[in-house]
Amino acid sequence: MKISPPLLKLLLNLYGPYLGAGIRVEHISGDWRRTKVSMKLKWYNRNIKKVHFGGSLYSMADPHLMLMLMQVLGKGYLVWDKSAEIDFVKPGKGTVTSVLEIKDTDIAVIKERTRRGEKYLHRFNVAVLDSRSEVVANICKVIYVRKKS
Repeated sequence: MKISPPLLKLLLNLYGPYLGAGIRVEHISGDWRRTKVSMKLKWYNRNIKKVHFGGSLYSMADPHLMLMLMQVLGKGYLVWDKSAEIDFVKPGKGTVTSVLEIKDTDIAVIKERTRRGEKYLHRFNVAVLDSRSEVVANICKVIYVRKKS
């Protein structure tokens, strides 16, 4: 599916689960390789401890890498979210942000590992940071990629 970064940003910011969690897509680069997401702590998106829900912290990374990679690689590849893991480092208070990036080295490795049609599971690491740039959570996303035959 061909879509522009500004249109996807708008659609994601109107997406019900993101609205309910207070998640905001701040920016998607024109080349689809960088996305910035933020979440302010509000009365409606905090848990009993008055900090961000763990699931909401994870949602800051989902489904961005899959969507970005689909656009970067194009129609010649199958791209799916495979799995994820999150390590909570400290309570998330105030505004938290994450920057999701696809580097040239990621693309090179993915293309090399899938050139004969093999499936490949690529790992991306994403940090969720607080306003002091201290790590609140580390997220590992595993993306399934295969070149179409």
